Amino acid sequence: MRRSALRGVTVAAVATALVVGSPLAAQAATYPSDSTKPDLVSLLNGYDQYWTSTGKNDLHGTVNDPATLATNDRLTSWINQHATKAQQFTALQDAEYDNATNTAYDQSFTVSEGLGDALSKLFVQGRNDGDLPLVNALINSSNGTSGAYVGTGDAKAHYSYPRPYLPTDTAATLPAGDDTASCNPATVNASSLAANRTGKAWADAKGNLTITRVPAVTDTTHQFSPNDVVLDAGYGQKGICTGGSYPSGHTTTAYQAGITLATLVPELAPEILARASEAGNDRIVLGVHYPLDIMGGRIDGEAALAARWSDTQYRTEVLEPARAELTGYLEAKCGGTLADCIAAEKPYTDDPYGGQAMPGGTTQVVTDRASAAKVYRERMTYGFAKTGTAGLAPSVPTGASNLLLSTFPTLTDAQRTAVLAQTEIASGYPLDQSGTANGSWERLDLAAATSATVAVAADGTATVVSTGGDARVVSGVLTAPEGTSVEAGKPIALAGTGLPAGSTLQVVLRSDPVVVGTLTVGADGTATGSVTVPAGTTAGAHTLDLVDASGASVLVSPLAITVTAAPATGGTGTGSTGTGGSGTSTGAGSTGTVPAGVHLPVVSG
Repeated sequence: MRRSALRGVTVAAVATALVVGSPLAAQAATYPSDSTKPDLVSLLNGYDQYWTSTGKNDLHGTVNDPATLATNDRLTSWINQHATKAQQFTALQDAEYDNATNTAYDQSFTVSEGLGDALSKLFVQGRNDGDLPLVNALINSSNGTSGAYVGTGDAKAHYSYPRPYLPTDTAATLPAGDDTASCNPATVNASSLAANRTGKAWADAKGNLTITRVPAVTDTTHQFSPNDVVLDAGYGQKGICTGGSYPSGHTTTAYQAGITLATLVPELAPEILARASEAGNDRIVLGVHYPLDIMGGRIDGEAALAARWSDTQYRTEVLEPARAELTGYLEAKCGGTLADCIAAEKPYTDDPYGGQAMPGGTTQVVTDRASAAKVYRERMTYGFAKTGTAGLAPSVPTGASNLLLSTFPTLTDAQRTAVLAQTEIASGYPLDQSGTANGSWERLDLAAATSATVAVAADGTATVVSTGGDARVVSGVLTAPEGTSVEAGKPIALAGTGLPAGSTLQVVLRSDPVVVGTLTVGADGTATGSVTVPAGTTAGAHTLDLVDASGASVLVSPLAITVTAAPATGGTGTGSTGTGGSGTSTGAGSTGTVPAGVHLPVVSG
C-alpha cells in the first residue's frame, strides 16, 4: 500500500484544509522555490474587472461587469444541467481527496487517465503498491511538493465570490443534511448577484441559479483505490458553502498534478492536460464553481509548476529523478519502450455532454490527440467575449518556458519561449494580463505547445509549423529554387539543407499523402533534385515534406507549393533524376503511392 504523511490526521482536518484551498501541511523550506511561491492574488487580479468584494470575506460585493458574470452563470447552469450521468460520477471522483486512513485517492490519480487506458492502470498500481515513492511524494494532491505546492485560501478570501449553488434568496430553505449553523442562507448566500440573475432563463423568479446537486455515491469500481470510497461533493460542508468560489482550489490542485504529470511524461502531455481540464470542468458539472473559477485555477497551476521547473535544485533533485523513476517503472511493467506502450494502448477519451454542444462552443468530445488539444483550448476561454485589449503582442510570463524543458530539451530558453508565444491564444479574454509585470498565464496554451512541430532555422529562429501531433524539432529547410508553382504531371526542382548526412529521404506530397520521390543527402547535409507531381493532383495549394525512411519523422518545415491544372490535352508526367551532395534524387511519377508498412504523420499544411 502507498505511504503518506496523512496518517494520524483527522478526516475533518483533511477536508476542511483542502476545500478552502490550503495545502494540508506546509513543507519545510528545502529548495529556493519553497519560499518564493507565486502570489496568486496578484496573478488573478484580472477578476477585479468583473467583481469587487466587500473585503470582509462574506461572499458579498459589487457586480462590475453584468454581462460577463451573466455568461459565467449561463455556462455554469448549462454544464451542470447537461452533463451525462457518467460525467457526474467522474466529477465526484475528481472532487475526492485522500483521507486520514489512506483508503481513498485524489486528483493526482484521476488525471492519470490522460496516460491512456493501459499506462493509467500501471500508474495507479505503482502508486498504490508503493513502487513509485518519488512520484507519489511529488504529485500527491494533498501534500505533494508540487501537487500541493500552492494553496488558494488567501485568493478565495480576497475575491470572496459566492458559489453557484448558493441561493440568492436569503429566506431559502436549507436542504436536509447541510450544516445549518455554517451554511444558513440568511448569511451564506448570493444575494449580491440577485439583480444580475432575476429574469434570466438560467435562474428562477427569485434569482436563484438553476443548479442541480449531484448526490453522493460510493465508488465500488476500484479504479483508483482497492477500497470502496464514498464520493460526496460536500455542498453542505462549512468549507465549501462559506469558501469563496474564485479561484477553484480543486482545479488548482488538478492542474498542479496534471502539469506535473505532463512534464514527467511529455510524450502524452496534450492528453494529460486535457484530462486536467476535464477535472476543472467537473467542478462546474457539480455546480460548485463557474468557468472563470476554472480559468483561474489553470493559471494557478501553470505559475506553480513554472516556479518548480525554474528552480534548478528542485528540478535536478526532485522532478528529474521522479521522471526517471516513472519512465523506468512504466516501461518495465509494459514490457517495451514508452513509445511502443503508447502506440499499443487506447488513448484518453471523453464525451461530457452526450454529444450536445455548449452554448457558443462545441460538444467537447475527446477522441485523439488533436481533439484533446482542441478541447483544452476551448476551455481556456469557455467562449467568453473579450473584455480586454485585443491584438496585443505575445506576453509569455518569466519562467513559463521551463514548462517545456522535458518536451523540447534540445531547444534554448529563447526558442521555448518562442514556441509558447506562437501557440498562445489572442489577447483580451477574461483574466488576461498581457503587458503587465506578471505576463499572461491565461494565454498559455500548453496543449498546443507540447504537441508542436518546431522548425529551427540556421540562425536559431524557432518557428511552430503545426500543433496537435507529436512534439518534434526539425532543422532542415526545403526550397524550390526554380519556383513553387508547378503544373500537374510536371517535375519541380527541390533543394534541401540541414538534413541528415548520407540519408535517403522520401518526398511526400500532401494534402492526401503520396510519396512522389526521394532525395539522397550528401555528406554536407544538402540535397538537390526534382520530383514529379502526379498528373491527377488537384489544382490548388499543397505542401511537400521530407520524411525519414520509416515515415515517422518530418524533417523540414513543409514547403508550400501551388499546383496548376494540366492542359486538357496534356500527357502524363515521368520521373526525373538529380544529384545532391554525393547522392541522387529519383522522381516517382504520376502513380506514386505510400510504400507498404510506411505510416505517414499528418502535418497541417
